[in-house]
Amino acid sequence: MPSTVSVIIPCFNNAPYLQEAVQSVLSQTFSDLECIIVDDGSTDNTREISEYLVKKDSRVKYLFQENRGMAAARNTGIKHAEGEWIQFLDSDDWIHENKLKFQLDYLRNHGPKNYNEIVLYTAYELVYVDESSEVVKTDTRIHGSLTNDQLLEWAITWDLEGNFPLIVHSMLFKSSIFENIMFNEKFLSYADIELETNLLLRGVPFFYTPIVGAFYRKHQTNTTRNWRRIRHYYTLYLEGLRKKNKDLLQGCPNMGKLIKQAFKEKDKNNFKRLMRLVDTTRVPVYLTKKKINFNYPRLLRSAYFIDTLLIRSRLKGLYRRLRKYISVILHEIKCIAMPQTK
Repeated sequence: MPSTVSVIIPCFNNAPYLQEAVQSVLSQTFSDLECIIVDDGSTDNTREISEYLVKKDSRVKYLFQENRGMAAARNTGIKHAEGEWIQFLDSDDWIHENKLKFQLDYLRNHGPKNYNEIVLYTAYELVYVDESSEVVKTDTRIHGSLTNDQLLEWAITWDLEGNFPLIVHSMLFKSSIFENIMFNEKFLSYADIELETNLLLRGVPFFYTPIVGAFYRKHQTNTTRNWRRIRHYYTLYLEGLRKKNKDLLQGCPNMGKLIKQAFKEKDKNNFKRLMRLVDTTRVPVYLTKKKINFNYPRLLRSAYFIDTLLIRSRLKGLYRRLRKYISVILHEIKCIAMPQTK
């Protein structure tokens, strides 16, 4: 008989935390569940730990795939899930022991009665740990009940630092949702935000269940960020939004931040992509401590072109000076090396 809830845990080289994540699932006060570990090509001892957990509890299943990223691992789990509900959990995080029972009870007592698709979400806690995995700080994020429009605004304009009402393991998804949509495997970052945005745009109801249900561990591995990669996938996310509805990008504050960073780093490719987006948004971009404001794309492109020329000019000047100094040094070395005549 199929389980009511399928918990999907993608794992890539996170063996030290995996058992704790799985145990938070097996310790749930709601026991009618299955726990699916999806090993995304790990090279540590993830397989050994998973096989031990499978033997220990028949509710645990283990799947292996070649490394394809978090989104692909979650999709693999979805394809093998049998539950009416789906819970995602990263392998270095954990959920409250009463999360699943509380959410399903609360939905039954307080939620909408007629629905085919729905997403339940909770508050969550950031748990900061040191190199010894000792907790040094916690930060509880309680945003409360928000409308779909409010959640959509959060998704589009969030601060890029993770202060967002919806993190994937705080949510419980009706499995019928994934008959029509899956995680976009092009996204190696932001796939969860992209999925949530698509569900919000489609009108799937998001229902708040008041419990701190998920714990997001912040350690050195996931706090050291590749910001260029993050900006790339956020830009990809914005490009997808524009295709759906260009009005969604109007006034997006992150647009200016991304353009400023691309300008500063002379990231030509991302600058061009962002300028194609900013044509429809007219977002003010401040380049020098809010002293120079570019409201129009043509002015911004001109500034970028001029700044690039100036940098090239400075580099050429520097190259000429360096070549001059090198010539002098080589001449001195030559003079020292020449035999002295009497």
